[in-house]
Amino acid sequence: MATKDVEMKDAAAAPQAEAEKKAEQPVDPIAVLLSDLQRHIGKMRQVGETKELRHVQRAIRMTFSQYRRKITPSILAKLIHKNFTDVDMRNQIMAYLPKGNVASDAMDVDEQPSQTNTSTTTAPTTAAPQRELTPEVEIFIGLLVLVHLVDNKKVADAVTWANTLLGRLESFNRRTLDPLSSRVFFYYSRAHELNGNFAEIRPKLLALQRTATLRHNYDGQITLLNLLLRNYLHYNLFDQADKLVSKTEFKEEFASSNEQARYYYYYGRIRAVQLNYGDAFTYLTQALRKAPQSAARGFRAAVQKLMCIVQLLMGDIPERSFFNQRGIRGALSPYLEVTQAVRSGDVAHFQRTVQQYASAFQKDQTYTLIQRMRNNVIKTGLRRINLSYSRISMQDICTKLALESVEDAEYIVAKAIRDNIIDATVNHAEGYIQSRETGDVYSTTEPQAQFHRRIKFCLDIHNDTVKAMRYPANQKKDVDAEEARKRAEEEAEEISALADDFDDEDFF
Repeated sequence: MATKDVEMKDAAAAPQAEAEKKAEQPVDPIAVLLSDLQRHIGKMRQVGETKELRHVQRAIRMTFSQYRRKITPSILAKLIHKNFTDVDMRNQIMAYLPKGNVASDAMDVDEQPSQTNTSTTTAPTTAAPQRELTPEVEIFIGLLVLVHLVDNKKVADAVTWANTLLGRLESFNRRTLDPLSSRVFFYYSRAHELNGNFAEIRPKLLALQRTATLRHNYDGQITLLNLLLRNYLHYNLFDQADKLVSKTEFKEEFASSNEQARYYYYYGRIRAVQLNYGDAFTYLTQALRKAPQSAARGFRAAVQKLMCIVQLLMGDIPERSFFNQRGIRGALSPYLEVTQAVRSGDVAHFQRTVQQYASAFQKDQTYTLIQRMRNNVIKTGLRRINLSYSRISMQDICTKLALESVEDAEYIVAKAIRDNIIDATVNHAEGYIQSRETGDVYSTTEPQAQFHRRIKFCLDIHNDTVKAMRYPANQKKDVDAEEARKRAEEEAEEISALADDFDDEDFF
């Protein structure tokens, strides 16, 4: 009996030991990544029949947020050999990958069926046929190759393959390709921008915009509108950009948060150049809210640099915490010095700061706006003088503000009085200004205007929050609990992946 008990215990412990042994075996991350990509590709094959675009959108989000930096030429080669049945198409796309990976991965793909056939003697000798290559799978794998070329700075190959991939995309007219088309348009433009021929593709982008509008491709329309604005602003064509915005409707309800952030940033730049600083500040604030909070630091830094200049041109001084944000403190240091010069009203300090950081301001495309700020520095200095002195001569004002002549000081003071910047009177005969007593600001409509701005801002946040809310499924419908749980998990993963949708260099 004792020997039987021992045998029964050994038999029961054998499956458990085998399971523990399998669990201890290391997992190959490349195999897991390849399996996940192939699973997304399998879902894409069904999109042509089911018309469920969520599978395409999920594959795009997961690829660009989690898989993008992990994809290697060997993984791309395996995906191409496994999914492309046409030899000519396969050779065409494989030409853009390193030759060593092409040969080794082709051997790996060819050797797998032979290993399985030798291990089982009863299996049939005929290999399973490959499934037909759908347009969704073709464009998706082609997009992966294009992104890999752009990330690895192979600009010439990226431009050539982007032109080829765009031609293949234009040969199809399927609504299931709309999410993929927007990404193809973006990296087509990005490749040409890195190649230095950004202006040459502008007619092509305009033609694609018309086609996307006629086909009701909302994803393509939104992306192409931002690409055209970026193209115009890259060459300082602000009038053309403003005309494009006025003639085109930005479909905000179909746009992602990243695309909305881009659009608001571009439009804020246009309004700032057009001297409409109030609207520019509003759009830049919206862009900062829509941008990812934990990523895209380069984009957030660019928005905050422009916001700082716009606030100074409006006569406001940004708070010190505005310049102390983690990750972008160094990028905002030149703008902090400009702000300190404007706040003190010291024209000489302002001019020294502008000369010291002229190259940085020109790189940020804010140098022209900063040059407009000299009058604001003078106005700030006049306001401080007006509050400090009840009576002061024009010669003293000229000395304090570092102006060239007394006549210039008299003209600037007269204009400041007319614009209600200071409350004073000018005595031209004796050459001095007399300050008036300051009135009660609460007797004016200024507090009402400030409260109106703040309430409108809070209401906009509330409305955007309501639009972004997710509601549970209708309990009256018979929904499979397991399917609903899986879909909720997928949505949670997609939401967490939205923040890492693009890199800093690609975001704006």
